[in-house]
This record gives sequence, structure tokens and C-alpha cells, in this order.
Amino acid sequence: MKDFGKQEINSLEDRDRINLINSLIGVKSVNLIGTTDKVKTSNLAIISSLFHLGASPALFGFVVRPDTVTRDTLNNLREHPYLTVNQVHQGIIEKAHQTSARYDSDKSEFKECLFTEEFYGDHPVPFVKESLIKFGAKFIREIKVEENGTHIIVCEILSIHLPENILRKGYHIDITQIGSVGVSGLDTYLALRNIGKLSYAKPGKELEWLDKSTT
Repeated sequence: MKDFGKQEINSLEDRDRINLINSLIGVKSVNLIGTTDKVKTSNLAIISSLFHLGASPALFGFVVRPDTVTRDTLNNLREHPYLTVNQVHQGIIEKAHQTSARYDSDKSEFKECLFTEEFYGDHPVPFVKESLIKFGAKFIREIKVEENGTHIIVCEILSIHLPENILRKGYHIDITQIGSVGVSGLDTYLALRNIGKLSYAKPGKELEWLDKSTT
């Protein structure tokens, strides 16, 4: 067993501390956030900090690092409060990871990383055509975390687009059917496998596996 106290954590080299703390959280979802600036230049950024905030209204959030340097996603949302969220699957990992490179603000990661812009209805920001699960959203507010200068971005889901055959009973989405991936730390990508679904937990009632996978 390796033990880290606060002093040991803080004494690590910056990159080592970043790797340790990022991977400590476990498996995170991987998504591409699409935005546009006021002159409609599109931007695409890989994000692994999405979290569910509620279903009624349908809210989610994600974290943007401190804006002591240019943060195109944050700046774009302040100018034009619409975005798309495009889930990453195994077929597009390398192109998705490349969006983390520091491109100039006047260059679109859609073009630079060879993704195709796709529009649904009247949503004003492009989706990633190569992504299989995607949703359109509106930026509601940002909350600055005073302790480290990061920004929590709160958004409302406006539309959802996904293959009908991955919808299960009760509208559960089986993301493992399309090769969705997770990430550990900043750059270690993981394949996901469906273990099974557990019954609703109640005091004094034994749990049972529902549709447990045999593979």
C-alpha cells in the first residue's frame, strides 16, 4: 500500500500531481464540446468532466480550467450561449484527442482534426457527424471556483440525437453497444463493458441482477 499525505501530494512535481489526482477519480466519460464564436467560427474541445445535474429540467455541467490563458470554449459560450456535446467512441479516439492541441482561435478543430460539421433543426452550433450519441444544449451560467480559478459551466439540454437501437426498456441508453470509451487521467482511454443492471435498492430486500452479461 502506498500512502500519500497532504504534504506528499503537494510536494510532487506538477505533472506527477496532475496525473495522480486526475486518475484517482476513476473512469470518466469523454465528450467533444462544440461551440462557435460571434463570427460563427466553430470550436471543438475534448472534455472529461461532464456531470449530471438533474432531469427536470434536463441539466448537466462540466469544468473549464482557469481563464488566465485563452479558453475558446468558455469565451465562445460567453458570446454565443449554445453548444453541442458529442460522445467519443473507439473509432474516433485519436482525432478527438487531437482537439486538445492549442490551435489558434481563428482555426476550427472540426477542420484541423478532420471532423464533419452536422446540424439538426434550428440549433445554431454544429454537431460532430462522426459521433453517435450527441445532444444540443444552452449555456445557463458559470460558477467560478475561488479556490483554484476553475469554472463550473451549467447547461440545459435542448435536443438529443442517438441510434434508436441502443435505447433499452425504460429509455436506458446502452452506450456499450456503440463502443463508447472512458478515460483515466488525461490520456489513458478505456473500453467499456456492460456487466449488468441491478434492481432498485430497498431496505431489507435482496438485490438481484437484471439482464446480467455473461461475457
